[in-house]
Amino acid sequence: MTDQESLRKKSLKVVVTFETNSDAMAMEGKAKEVGCPGRIIPLPSDIAAGCGLAWCADDNQRQAVLNALEVFSLAHEGVFEVELY
Repeated sequence: MTDQESLRKKSLKVVVTFETNSDAMAMEGKAKEVGCPGRIIPLPSDIAAGCGLAWCADDNQRQAVLNALEVFSLAHEGVFEVELY
């Protein structure tokens, strides 16, 4: 374990995957517009999806992310719980 890793702790995140980069960008656009928590990240290596981008937010923000996906009919592949730095 490196010094940097010892200072950081993994925490549970909600990760949304997308089939295309366009779908991921649509999520980012709507999220910024309405204040949905999270950000675009590279797809974690332990998840397989159609594109290399994912939406990530703290797990305690799961319902807000799910609501945004539903309300704005945003295309996505899956929703996962993942421990990330």
